[in-house]
Amino acid sequence: MKRDARSLVRKAAAGTVLLAVAAFALPVASASVDRTYEQLKLIVDILDYIKENYVEEVQSKDLIYGAARGMVGTLDPFSQFMDPELHKDVKTETEGQFGGLGIRIGMRDEWLTVITPLPGTPAYKLGILPQDRIIKIEGDSTKGMNLTDAVKKLRGKPGTAVKLQVARNMASDDKPDWTTKDFSVTREVIKIQSVQSRMLQDKTGYLRIIEFSAQTTEETGTALEKLKKAGATSLVLDLRNNPGGLLTAAVDVSSFFLGDGKLIVYTQGRRAENRQDFRASAKAQYGELPMVVLVNGGSASGSEIVTGALQDHKRAVVVGEKTFGKASVQSVIPLPDGSGLRLTVAKYYTPAGRSIMRDFKKNGEEAGGGISPDILVPVSRETEAKLQEQSEEVFKQGEDPKSVIKKESQVADSALERALELLKAREVLSHLSPTDG
Repeated sequence: MKRDARSLVRKAAAGTVLLAVAAFALPVASASVDRTYEQLKLIVDILDYIKENYVEEVQSKDLIYGAARGMVGTLDPFSQFMDPELHKDVKTETEGQFGGLGIRIGMRDEWLTVITPLPGTPAYKLGILPQDRIIKIEGDSTKGMNLTDAVKKLRGKPGTAVKLQVARNMASDDKPDWTTKDFSVTREVIKIQSVQSRMLQDKTGYLRIIEFSAQTTEETGTALEKLKKAGATSLVLDLRNNPGGLLTAAVDVSSFFLGDGKLIVYTQGRRAENRQDFRASAKAQYGELPMVVLVNGGSASGSEIVTGALQDHKRAVVVGEKTFGKASVQSVIPLPDGSGLRLTVAKYYTPAGRSIMRDFKKNGEEAGGGISPDILVPVSRETEAKLQEQSEEVFKQGEDPKSVIKKESQVADSALERALELLKAREVLSHLSPTDG
């Protein structure tokens, strides 16, 4: 058989060793390089055996891509090897729209898990929730499936449908009770909506940030100005089910409420000198506005950065449930053949030095990470599904937006109600004098 591919890999491995030996002359370092060479040789040997003996002929590129996926898959759920097609899709996504179902996904306990659906998208409208497990795609189990293959199966041409089987935990993580449901989801071109706002009772403004995109800073500024003109004297910032997005947008949003160059977040890589601080601007436009932040298990990354900064600086009260715990910095490295490597190079830390990133190899409290609310307001999965459904709005020209669910059929938003109670109590207490009562 032809040995071109095998010879090329051997030469590459040998070249790597020669360069490494030249760079590290000390005996201990050389021993380390020698061990690396032996491990590289193992990969080459496996490639040899497969090419020579596998029952069917296979392409060297497919084997090498598979090895790359496996190698990166040992790191964390967010590092990823992307073949040229997926790498192109990812670049398209960063431009603000992409084809698919409208969900952010990751791997958890070997299962494809929903981080959050995006409002207004096909998955959102069908009632798919954060932490739901997609256990089958077109009848194929997702257990152990790498993220690259999962994304390929979920994405497709707009207007085409994909069949999913979704498992939902109806109880607690300690004593799970999984139920399954089948969905047929029609793919659409996903356009990311960033900010929603409205006035609530008692002169309280409501600002919901759905995702931190390139437009979020401008949209947030416009929404806050509109609420101010409407008479808002306090604010509820809703970051529930916000999966994150651009770091710069999260920092800018924090700067609306934190000034004086206060630390918002810092990243720390493997080496101490790799620390990078991100600070607020000199003056906060809304630095005195009383506020409550709402979070839940679907709040991740950028939303955790904002929440952690406001909590550490005692700028806001955080209400809801513990956040997801996804706060790592990924660099996307283009490779010569058009493929790409998304690699975790640092982690985010709150101003007080708390690590936001959870350990996805552990469960419960041992996993750490996430932002714990100041006031815990548990919400059942059934209620969360109904809240998500009733937050979907319909728009008619000349009319205010209305929920798709009639008012008499709506469920109470207990976290939002608690936020309003806190802001009302603060207003009442601020008017009391030492002699009152």
